[in-house]
Parts: sequence; C-alpha cells; structure tokens
Amino acid sequence: MSGKLWGGRFNEETDGLLEALNASIGFDRRLALADLNGSVAHATMLRERGVINDADADAILGGLETIRAEMLAGTFAYRISREDIHMNVEARLAELIGPAAGRLHTARSRNDQVATDLRYFTRAACSLLAADLRALRRVLLEAAGGALNERVIMPGYTHLQVAQPILLAHWLLAYERMIARDTARLNDCRERLNESPLGAAALAGTSWPIDRAATAAALGFRAPMANSLDAVASRDFALEFLAAGAIAMTTLSRLAEELILYSSAEFGFLTLPDAFTTGSSIMPQKKNPDACELVRGKTGRVIGNLAGLLATVKGTPLAYNKDLQEDKEPIFDTLDTLHLAARTFAAMLARAAWRPEEMRRAAERGYSTATDLADTLARAGLPFRQAHEVVGTLVGQASRLGLGLDGLDDATLRAAHPLLQDPATLAAARAALSVSGSVQARTSFGGTAPERVTEALAAARAELEAAEAAAAPADASVVTLLPGVVLP
Repeated sequence: MSGKLWGGRFNEETDGLLEALNASIGFDRRLALADLNGSVAHATMLRERGVINDADADAILGGLETIRAEMLAGTFAYRISREDIHMNVEARLAELIGPAAGRLHTARSRNDQVATDLRYFTRAACSLLAADLRALRRVLLEAAGGALNERVIMPGYTHLQVAQPILLAHWLLAYERMIARDTARLNDCRERLNESPLGAAALAGTSWPIDRAATAAALGFRAPMANSLDAVASRDFALEFLAAGAIAMTTLSRLAEELILYSSAEFGFLTLPDAFTTGSSIMPQKKNPDACELVRGKTGRVIGNLAGLLATVKGTPLAYNKDLQEDKEPIFDTLDTLHLAARTFAAMLARAAWRPEEMRRAAERGYSTATDLADTLARAGLPFRQAHEVVGTLVGQASRLGLGLDGLDDATLRAAHPLLQDPATLAAARAALSVSGSVQARTSFGGTAPERVTEALAAARAELEAAEAAAAPADASVVTLLPGVVLP
C-alpha cells in the first residue's frame, strides 16, 4: 500500500501499483517551464483581479522563480509520489512559501492547466521543427544552385526504371518543395493551436472573476478558447502536430531511400560524407549509409505515434479523461526524432559529393529519350499514340542490337515511318535523342528545362527568405528542458 493520490477522498490508501501506473512525472517533467510560465501568468492575473492579495502574489511569484532556477540548475527534486509536474511544482512551492502556495490553484484545475502546458509546449515545438526544416531547405537550395550552374543531368525514374532525363537541380528542388509543404503544415498547426485553455477550469469554467484574455496574452496565445469543454477535452492539436511530424518524417524517409540507392555501387551517383556513414564489422570495404537507414527506420515509430494517439482519443467522451495522459510521450518522441533527423540530413547533404559523369551515363541508358522521339513524330503530324507505337518498335530493334536509340543508323530510322524519310524530320529526331536536348525541351511550367529550373530556384529562394522573416521565434528552452537529455 502507498499514499493517497492528490485530490482523492477515499477510505483506503492508493495501491502502489496504481500510483506507479498513474504517475507521469517521468515524462511530463518536460513541461516544467511551460507549467511555470502558465502559473506565473495565472498568479499575476489573480492579483490584478483582486482574487489574491499582493503579499500572497509576491510570495507565489518569488517561489516560482526559485523553482525555475532549481530546474535550470538541475537541482529540482522530481518525486513520483507527487504524480505529475503540476503537483511537483505546487508541493515544492508550499515547501518554499507555506500555505500561500495553495492560493495559486484558485480558479483553475489540473485539466485546464495540463491542456495549457501542452499547447504552450507544442507551439514551441512547431516553431523549432519549422526552423529545422527551413535550414534543410537552405541546404537543398544551395545544392540545387550548384548543380544548375553545371547543368548536371541525371535519370528521372518511374517504377524505379529509367524514364526521362532531368536536371539534378530539378530533383533537389522536388524535395525542397515537399519539405516546404511539411514546414507549412507545422506553421498551420501552430496557428490553429494558438489559443489558451487556461481558465476553463475542470470543464465548466469558474465563478471567480478571472480575465482569460489577460492570461492568454501573457502566454502569447492569440485568444482564450471559446468553449470550456472543448478547451480541456480536445487533443486535435496534438494529433495535428503528430500528423505533420509523420508526414515530414515520411518525406525524409523517401529522400533517405533515394540517397541509399544513389550512393550504392550500382548507381554511383553520389558519395556520402564519411562522418555520416559507418563501416562493417567484418567487410573492410563497406561504407554503410546508416544515417539514412536510421531516419528511414525511425519514420515507422513516428507514424506509430500518430496512430497510437488517434486510437487513444477516439473513444474518450467529454470532458477530461485520464487516457489523455498518453498524449505527451508521442509529442516528445516525434519532436526529438524529427529534430534530430532534419538536422542530420542538413549536415550530411551539405557535404555530399555528387558524381555528374555517372549520372549522365545512367541518363543515357534505358532509352530515356524515347518520348522525345515520339514527340518529334507527333509534331510532324503523326497522332501521338501511333508515334508511341513506332518508337516502341525502334526500342525493340535497338535492344536486340544492344544499342541505344541514338545508335540506330539513318536507314533504320527512315524505315520505321515515312515521316522520318524527310531530312528535316530525321534531323529533328536525331537532336531529340540527346539527353541535353531532351532536358532543354521540357519548357512547360514546372518542367526540367534549365530556364524553368532557374525560375523555380529563384522563386523558392524568395519564398524561403520571406518565411524566415515571418517565422515565429523558436523558444528552444521550452522544449528541451529534460535532465540528462540535450538535443544538439
């Protein structure tokens, strides 16, 4: 048998097993600074509204600052018997200032307190991760600029089969665009969650003359939440954060998969920096892309964080239920995993060495310009479906001879269709079979032609600069306070 849980009024003492099951201080201590800031805002408002007197308010605020100093110094004693971060703070405040500490909880409940803390923390997490992704975008844009200057050509794939030649810069910008949307999802999440539950109390509001707008403003929230039931019961903001994190990790996982493939001997498109690879315990020649594989592997866990909380929330009636205690660890884990993954990829890609000659040779294989030859015939008047069939026949002939399409002689091309007997059309067909010519011809908006990629790169750079200027500051101290854990 153990002690009584906080707030309970029972004849029996709480069983030690329930005490262990119920305690969340092992992980929700990470909300410590959020909890302190919320308590400072609440105490300040209570004084301004005349709910507590100046002497008690001064004692409470002074005690909270002492606790903050202890936490930052790593000397604060977190106790499982005090269940969670809220009661650990309140109990320590009572040790410091005596009975006045009990006035801090006037007009609030742990229900609105924890909802406020978690929104406050998640808001900072959104800002931090958005900053990480913007840094990764900068690396991709820098690499794209260098590749564009050198007109580096690589094969584009569908079904992992050589499809059409593209610029390496075009490939890099594709991932930059994906990560830009990942960043926007985090920003959207931050905007939607930026309302304060504080003052909703247990579920129905309070009879005390509080000022919810004042506490919301003090904590940087846009406004107080409009419905007290919704304020304490809803965790859609947590789900949205986890969804945004899972999608961003999935983007990085797709990038990781391509980097793993492209750095293999079979492709040979790039060399990953030694600092982000490992050797084999038995094969001295190995250079394993462990950073990429770990990001790919950890993506499954981040997806699981979202699936787990969805399953938890789906059956919880209004308002608060203890099930919602399970909302914190998925948020912490997704934050830490994506933060580390994004920073790792930014550092690794900044030092990756691309191999243009290997990429161009690969682009010249697999009949990657076949569509260009079909387009040439279509421009000469042949319906595209028929042109497709003619070129398919030529690909078959070239394959049997072990040649590329550009290796077929003029007689073979002229025999494929009467249109190719025209010297101008035959010359156009020859030009179309060049990978450089194929790339240069893709001039539609969003295409891989150098002028289109130049425009896309300039637009992406301008967009990133604007995003940097408008970005909400990332308060890293709020999201990294956890003894023994230091995020890089």
